Amino acid sequence: AAVPLRVLPVVTVVPEVAMSNSMETKNQTANQTKLNQMAEGQVLSDQTALDKEALQLSAYLLSYPSAEWREALTDVQAAWRAWPDSPLKESLGAVLDYISSEQAREYEDEYVRVFDFSSNTNMYLTSYDATNAEEQASELLEYKAFFQKHGYDIARELPDYVPAILELCSTLEPVEALEILQHGKEALATLRQRLIDGKQVHAFVLDVVLQIVERWEGTLG
Repeated sequence: AAVPLRVLPVVTVVPEVAMSNSMETKNQTANQTKLNQMAEGQVLSDQTALDKEALQLSAYLLSYPSAEWREALTDVQAAWRAWPDSPLKESLGAVLDYISSEQAREYEDEYVRVFDFSSNTNMYLTSYDATNAEEQASELLEYKAFFQKHGYDIARELPDYVPAILELCSTLEPVEALEILQHGKEALATLRQRLIDGKQVHAFVLDVVLQIVERWEGTLG
């Protein structure tokens, strides 16, 4: 049976899932060890590994900035600083810098205005390419099937929720992740362009995601 996958913006490592107490403790220990290694400068040089870390950070940056999210920001920044210099690091660093420059309430209000109260720039991919309710329902089933295929059921959100998709894809091999990233590529590009048009800093995050998709497409042919 599939286990619930939750978008938990805690650290930019393997996402926490609901499982048995023993397995949960084991995974949390492994995740903390990985974060500590990153913070100590034991960076990953492999491009694919870095891309997967970037997807994890992108999921965090696109998530709702709750109190828990805000508490994790320092650890997330420490993990990001351990990355080798790259365009991905620079782009996502610009978003982290912007967030750090904002008061918590101001950033939360901005996030809600852009992603929750605007139908033009929301986090649900089917809203960008489905032309009617029936088509949207069919698309949602495809996203749900993708989660279930890899042993997860998304909790609290619809299965086309961008942060959840990115979080799951960051745990998969590129050939597996591309199955759904390519499916949603056009919608992601639409969201990116609308954020650019609105001069929103989160456009950098979508730019990184699309760069990764294109790189993986090129690598896998």
